[in-house]
Amino acid sequence: MTPASLTVGLIQLTVGDDPAANLPVTVTMIRNAAAQGAQLVVTPEATNLLSPDRNWQTRVLHREDRDPTLSALRSEARTLGIWLLIGSLALATDDADGRFANRSLLIAPDGTVVARYDKLHMFDVRISDTESFRESAAYRPGDRAVMARAAGVPVGMTVCYDLRFPHLYRQLAQAGARLLFVPSAFNPVTGDAHWQVLLRARAIETGCFVLAPAQCGTHPAPNSPDRRPRRSHGHSLVVDPWGKVLLDGGVTPGSFIVTLDLAAVDEARSRIPSLLHDRPFAAPEPDDHTRESP
Repeated sequence: MTPASLTVGLIQLTVGDDPAANLPVTVTMIRNAAAQGAQLVVTPEATNLLSPDRNWQTRVLHREDRDPTLSALRSEARTLGIWLLIGSLALATDDADGRFANRSLLIAPDGTVVARYDKLHMFDVRISDTESFRESAAYRPGDRAVMARAAGVPVGMTVCYDLRFPHLYRQLAQAGARLLFVPSAFNPVTGDAHWQVLLRARAIETGCFVLAPAQCGTHPAPNSPDRRPRRSHGHSLVVDPWGKVLLDGGVTPGSFIVTLDLAAVDEARSRIPSLLHDRPFAAPEPDDHTRESP
């Protein structure tokens, strides 16, 4: 049975390229959130590290069954008796091409991993003439959407760039999700332009609560040869099913608490039941720009 309310904690981090150094900060923030009554705590994408150096990542990343960050956070969830959504961990795989997984993991209060989601959509973009990203060079995409239950609530798991693919969220909501996770390390340029409006749109379209813990600030990368740290937008958000922003975490690291009135999901969906109004339609003909005008 779905509870009437749920108290959640969002963790906002500025991780560097050393997982061992990042872990104590993450654990402290999770403990702070649990001490304030959080039943479910969510961390950002790339909770264990952000590094521009694939060689360094190869040296320090582990498979899921041997990852020290995951082991420690599973133990922490068990000790605190909380649900914990690790926004994502960079993990080694057995893939022949050596690419990593960008994997979100849902941990139950007994420390069990109850759901795994590998980020579907890779951030292969050109932000400007001087800034571009090709996530698919280092990370291999997942191939399935994932729903689970956390604290009795059906939840949909996504990561960062997935946010730009609304059909994923619609399918999760139509499958029963009432909370949608969007842990992120959003670029400052696109974050300033698109972050809040896209999160509010996904909440409005689905009638779901959207929980988006984020990385923020400038990420130290002392182990990277070029020493060029990347930056993240911050502004961890919680958005209600009507599109109202309940929490904005700003631009500095911290833990934030909000209690969700889960009846708001049914209220929003009863007012605008668009999830029930899909209709089949024929796809448009492609516009062939190669055809010459008569």
